[in-house]
Amino acid sequence: MGKITYIDEADIKNNKILLRVDFNISLTDQNAIADDTRIRQALPTIKYLLERKNRLVIVSHFGRPKTRDSQFSMKIIADYLKNFLSGYRIGLIDDFLTDDGKNQIKNQQENEVLMLENIRFYPQEKKNDPDFAKTLASLADVYVNDAFGVCHRNDASVVGPPQFIPSFGGLLLKKEITTIGNALKNPGKPFAVVIGGAKISTKISLINKFIEIADYILIGGGLANTFIYSQGHDIGGSFCECQEADKAKQMLLSASQKNTTIILPEDVVVLASGDGKKTKKIKKVDEIAKDESILDIGPETRTRFGSVIARAKTIVWNGPVGYFENPEFREGTDFVYEAIVKNEGAVSIVGGGDTLAAISKKEHLDKITHISTGGGAMLELIEKGTLPGIEALKK
Repeated sequence: MGKITYIDEADIKNNKILLRVDFNISLTDQNAIADDTRIRQALPTIKYLLERKNRLVIVSHFGRPKTRDSQFSMKIIADYLKNFLSGYRIGLIDDFLTDDGKNQIKNQQENEVLMLENIRFYPQEKKNDPDFAKTLASLADVYVNDAFGVCHRNDASVVGPPQFIPSFGGLLLKKEITTIGNALKNPGKPFAVVIGGAKISTKISLINKFIEIADYILIGGGLANTFIYSQGHDIGGSFCECQEADKAKQMLLSASQKNTTIILPEDVVVLASGDGKKTKKIKKVDEIAKDESILDIGPETRTRFGSVIARAKTIVWNGPVGYFENPEFREGTDFVYEAIVKNEGAVSIVGGGDTLAAISKKEHLDKITHISTGGGAMLELIEKGTLPGIEALKK
């Protein structure tokens, strides 16, 4: 079995480097960068390579453009990156397939960092077109992948270049793979997992994996509604993937056979839409009326989650446990965050786009052992033990 060589294990100097990063950030309504975590987390790799006199051609996607679309231009990110790289000019290559673009890359100056325009402007990226991957690779001498967040995708810029040029993992990729790998191979016990988010369908194999290795699985968010429904409770107008109820039942049975405790909400915060007025109430899960929707975990459930988190030695959290976008229903998610931060003796790993959005403005983020930049990638790595982008780098 091959292994990845990371940039700090090789002597990479004076090369032109194609650097795949994950700068897929979110913007505010005013078109400013809402959360720069992904940019900051790539800086150690960028600076490490620049200090060794390498010239960088940075590749990333941003959003889900269907075609070339100025609202998904990398320009805002290229401009923002200037704040962190004093002494370097940041140039944006509008189209690296044109002669103009190729010349810009060929004539790159020593103090110039180049960024390609959104790689998803090219349909060949998602199709993993081999000629496109070869053209990308031809722009540089060396390929470095520091984009853990897209390593679960078979996209041309993720799995293609390693077939053509020497390839290495970046420092963020190393941190992600090592931290997540160690926590799963040899977790401190008790091992507690918090799983939230809306859909159970996207997390079935993940929950099954955790049933094998975790001591406690705390379930909140929309996906808890499917479990509650599977136990015969009326959940009113709550979001539910009712067609997955049998799978939820099966997981509860499987957990009981493996001595893994699945903790579901006992009480919830609901919104009632009767009388034309919307009123917020706390209800037991077996008392929910037809016109009520579950939008957060209740105080008793928070206490129960908190006592498990406080005793845990390993904690993995993916997915908010309530409708956190509305301040009225973010108490549960805030509580989970605070409980994890207070447990300073545990190894804690937090990941997933919505989870990061829910905690991005928080204090004490440094008390979390590892904040993963990849939601889907983190879950798939836990589930399958590897990812296409990781396999592509193995020698």
